[in-house]
Amino acid sequence: MTIRAGALALVGVVTAGLGLTALAVGETSGDVSVTKDLTSVIALHGLPCGNVVSATQQGKDDYVASCENGSRYRVFVDADGRVIVEKID
Repeated sequence: MTIRAGALALVGVVTAGLGLTALAVGETSGDVSVTKDLTSVIALHGLPCGNVVSATQQGKDDYVASCENGSRYRVFVDADGRVIVEKID
C-alpha cells in the first residue's frame, strides 16, 4: 500500500470521528472503525503499535492514538494534505 492509501484511510477516520471527542474500543461500532483505521495508518507508516486501544480527537483531521504496546502517536493531515504520524513521548 502507498502513503496515498494511508491518506484515504485517514479520511475515513476523520469522517467517522466527526463530532466525537473521545473514543475507546467497545463503545460503539463507529468508534471501533476509527481505532481500526488509525491502527492501519500507523502500520502503513511502519511504526510499532499492535492495535490502537483508544483515540482522542484533537481537532479536524487530528487524533492522538494510544496503542496496546504503550506507544502513543499523533495522527494528522498537514497543510499539504499528507498524513503525518508522530510519536508522542
